[in-house]
Amino acid sequence: MSSEAGAAFGAPFSEENVLPAAALTAAVAGKDSVQATVAAEIKQSCQKKGCWMDVKLSDDSDMKVTFRDYGFFVPTENLEGRQVVFTGTAKRELVSVEDLRHFAEDAGKSEAEIAAITAPKEELRFVADGVILK
Repeated sequence: MSSEAGAAFGAPFSEENVLPAAALTAAVAGKDSVQATVAAEIKQSCQKKGCWMDVKLSDDSDMKVTFRDYGFFVPTENLEGRQVVFTGTAKRELVSVEDLRHFAEDAGKSEAEIAAITAPKEELRFVADGVILK
């Protein structure tokens, strides 16, 4: 699986009307969900099989991006700090303790960090249909 610039995963899409990640929170405000094509920086990704990535929304927040129906994955190495463009659906959702712990485990967090997760968390989430690495 290539992590080269321009490598694409999932459904092909046009890089038109791309929204900066920092503008996504405002775009979703007051709505159940929003269809969007977004440009962002990858903060971390699943180190086990590439089934999710966290992208930077602003200086102090990030967003989990998963891939529709686990239909595709991204490389597990050399993604941190990379730019990425993805298209799909953004929505706010309450993430269970079980899921939060699972994602922490996938990210290689310590047992103490995983055990410290004790409450569900409302987060902005994104289900991507397609991804292009930059």
